[in-house]
Amino acid sequence: MKIILKKDVHGLGYKDDVLTVKDGYGRNYLLPQGYAVLATEKALKMLNEELKQRAHKLAKIKADAEAAAKKYEGVSLVIAAKVSEGKNIYGSVGAAQIAEALEAKGIETNVKTVFVKAAKELGNYVATIQLHKEVAVEIPFEVIAENAPVKEEVVEAPQAAPAEEPAEEEDLAEEAEEAAE
Repeated sequence: MKIILKKDVHGLGYKDDVLTVKDGYGRNYLLPQGYAVLATEKALKMLNEELKQRAHKLAKIKADAEAAAKKYEGVSLVIAAKVSEGKNIYGSVGAAQIAEALEAKGIETNVKTVFVKAAKELGNYVATIQLHKEVAVEIPFEVIAENAPVKEEVVEAPQAAPAEEPAEEEDLAEEAEEAAE
């Protein structure tokens, strides 16, 4: 069965795509739900005319999506979750938690654009933000225990600076002695 999608369907296609699907899937799910219409000759002509009229609008939408993607550059998330004994967490970390964490960082994100396999254990994962059918951004995130201490990397940075200062003081002291001689 040949259809024209009227809405984005994750895993199948995007709005205005012309696809061939199994008859039962199209007849029993896509058509009744309003996700698609039959790809008749008349419907295809209307689609082509509509796409011609929307071509410049679509280019602007894609440019806006690419600009929005720049907000996500360099962003990584740390999400705290309640943990049972071991690495398993209660429930899971999904799209809603990713969107909340991004909004806490000041990046407004629609939950419907976040695609992630539910994280059910502590560890590192990657979420995909689908801003446009051709623009997707991957956001790395780490799931940690809710009562876990602050990451050591953050603590080590200030400690590294004082360790270097005495070495510089020793160098300055040696230079001063050499200058005095």
